[in-house]
Amino acid sequence: MDKRPWGCFAVLEEKDAYKVKRIEVLPGKRLSYQKHQKRSEHWMIVQGQAVVTLEGREIPLNPGQAVDIPQKAAHRIFNPGQDLLVFIEIQTGEYFGEDDITRLEDDFGRLSKR
Repeated sequence: MDKRPWGCFAVLEEKDAYKVKRIEVLPGKRLSYQKHQKRSEHWMIVQGQAVVTLEGREIPLNPGQAVDIPQKAAHRIFNPGQDLLVFIEIQTGEYFGEDDITRLEDDFGRLSKR
């Protein structure tokens, strides 16, 4: 697992056309409000509760529910519950590197330089 201040993630599979991750978000934590230039994402909640912010709109999700994140759309996920949030992220596009992240807001001081 690759540790982050908000939790951790593991890459389950990576091919030329897609990448699949299992992501855990600790209670009360959220990821950066960010955009990707070269990929879109599909998030499926498998455990816990989530609030996804997509282009400024909040979307509550429970296990079994999913959301699509279009390429270049501002997004983040928050764990409002007291239990661990686990979701599966499927990335599709032309590039899947961690450097294809433009952070717009971040709780951990990791804003992108502009």
